[in-house]
Amino acid sequence: MKKQNTALYILRLAITLLLITSIMAGALALVNNITAPRIAQLRSEKIQKAVSEVLPGGGEEVYCFVDGTGLVTNVYASDLGYAVQVAPVGFDNTITMMVGVDREGNILGISIISHTETAGLGAVAAAKNAAGEAFRGQFVGLSGDLAVAKDGGEVDSITGATITSRAICEGINAAVACAMQNG
Repeated sequence: MKKQNTALYILRLAITLLLITSIMAGALALVNNITAPRIAQLRSEKIQKAVSEVLPGGGEEVYCFVDGTGLVTNVYASDLGYAVQVAPVGFDNTITMMVGVDREGNILGISIISHTETAGLGAVAAAKNAAGEAFRGQFVGLSGDLAVAKDGGEVDSITGATITSRAICEGINAAVACAMQNG
């Protein structure tokens, strides 16, 4: 008799757990269904803003482009040059950024779209403050083959965030190479 009560109790618990998880899964699916279009729209707006920041007047998306690095995710072109979206891997994860490159291979600007770098260290690269602006601004007018000073290059890395700085140099180098191959 005791075994039968235990089995019934376990069955009731399992059914209750199944109902709760089914309801929660349905609620999560509903919320995802409702918010997905808005999230996609905001992501698109953020990318278009980044294109406009690095390539005056913006650009049109180019669907056929050559990338030997695997870092380039999208290319936008205009009469002035290219806005190249790259995704190098930083300290924590991927840094999605847009790099403006003119027709001669000079960097017009960079805009960091998203990252998960450490706050106060690698996150300074994307910060909308004097340190972030100075870090990103040092690339304007340069061309490819960039490296941080610690590696013999001319780029001043962010203090305590050499890996992030190297990743940004790698992304910029890939963007310039892609723009020159496709130019």
